[in-house]
Amino acid sequence: MGSRVKNIEYFLPSKVLTNNELAEEFHRWESEKIEEKLGIKERHIAEENQTASDLGFCAAEKLLANYPRENIDALIFCTQSPDYFLPATSCVLQEKLKLKKNCAVFDINQGCSGFIYGLAIAKSFITSNIAQNILLITAETYSKHINPKDLANKTIFGDGAAAILIEKSELENIFEFVLGSDGSGYNNLIVKAGGFRHPYNKDPEIKMTNSGDIYTDNNLYMNGREIFNFTIEAVPLVVKECLMKNNLTIDEVDYFIFHQANKFMIDYLRQKIGIPENRFYNNIELTGNTVSSTIPIALKDAKDNSIIKPGDKILICGFGVGYSWGATIITI
Repeated sequence: MGSRVKNIEYFLPSKVLTNNELAEEFHRWESEKIEEKLGIKERHIAEENQTASDLGFCAAEKLLANYPRENIDALIFCTQSPDYFLPATSCVLQEKLKLKKNCAVFDINQGCSGFIYGLAIAKSFITSNIAQNILLITAETYSKHINPKDLANKTIFGDGAAAILIEKSELENIFEFVLGSDGSGYNNLIVKAGGFRHPYNKDPEIKMTNSGDIYTDNNLYMNGREIFNFTIEAVPLVVKECLMKNNLTIDEVDYFIFHQANKFMIDYLRQKIGIPENRFYNNIELTGNTVSSTIPIALKDAKDNSIIKPGDKILICGFGVGYSWGATIITI
């Protein structure tokens, strides 16, 4: 018994925030400088009344347009911007998508490594015969966490969702996983207020980052320098361990797709690890960092543009908030 990624679809909100608009608003960076530094020209932003479940629903409807939804026997929803504290947003989506009632549904609160974690859970469900056809949805509206005066984070993050169908197959097309975390860095990428440790503050203290960006504890805070340091230390080791666990070398992997954090970071990782540029995919330009959806969106685009082909071995690696990380190798 094996498992495979059968299909991927994604959905991006219609509202677009361009570098030109950011440059006009903040007068601190030029449009070209943002693109040069981050590799991003524009990002999609959810409307005020548009939630992660709305984006996930639209992605899933595209995926299920030509697939019998009664076959879905598990739904995994990955988000860090849920509709409610409770119930799980997956329960809301089960009803909206008209999935059968004997369908396992649950949420996972994961960020940049969320797709990898979801894939690992889906494979485990199939291997243990709990489910045969699993719908994994990754969806984020990080823009709702960001302070309007926080240029750094507004330039990086975009909203979006991906829907992935994982199914039982005769051959194993999802190989061995490497998963890990280092909670000592939890406070370097955080929305501090809003839970029960630090309730939402109606009159929060205004704070400023070292780069001059404004935020409060109700907003997303990112220590970019520490995130970068974590990434360049952890990811090369994760890739090395993933290759060893799957008895492969870099030369035996056809393509590498990393979490699309920003172009500078992933280019630095590519060079440090020694991955040839012609086997490394980057599609952050028109989407920004969509958190748990970056890898499935990149997989979909790479497949549609014949960059990756059936039978190719693709190493995928996610890393970030938590800190957490994950990697595996798949064939499409």
